[in-house]
Amino acid sequence: MVTLQGEFVYLRALEPEDLEFIYQVENDESLWELSHTQTPYSRYLIKEYLEHAHKDIFEVKQLRLVICTNDHEVIGLIDVFDFDFKNRKAGVGILIKHQGHRGKGLGREALSLLVNYCFTHLHLHQLYCNISEDNQASIGLFTAMGFEKIGLKKDWSLVNGVYKNEYLFQRINTSCISKK
Repeated sequence: MVTLQGEFVYLRALEPEDLEFIYQVENDESLWELSHTQTPYSRYLIKEYLEHAHKDIFEVKQLRLVICTNDHEVIGLIDVFDFDFKNRKAGVGILIKHQGHRGKGLGREALSLLVNYCFTHLHLHQLYCNISEDNQASIGLFTAMGFEKIGLKKDWSLVNGVYKNEYLFQRINTSCISKK
């Protein structure tokens, strides 16, 4: 894999040592709204997932990378999902686990590295993300990274008995536009 190194963070492939971090993320109910998770995950299931994480994005249609600070502290995860090579598009998602790492530009740098990777190495034409309308931090991050709000999905997610709207954001890779 291409080294995805920024000034303050780098992205790397999942390793078996990430089991405990992923277990904590996947079982943190306060984060379930972001991933649309409904049930806890066992260490066994996460271990199985990690054993298959080496598979190619073209085969499994997704890629999860770990966000690390330059002193090798694991701070989050960043995903490419719904990878559609034929139409050259994919969804992206990011999570910085601890509040103390948020708002410092680390997520922005990680997202920038991933967007660049998707456009230059995967040759994607567009990326998209889905963000709850009350998630101002993510809206600010993706807007700052050139994603445009293109739609509103009303009553999209049921969270604690309340329906929430969700925005659809999109970023087109203008350097590879080929229209007929």
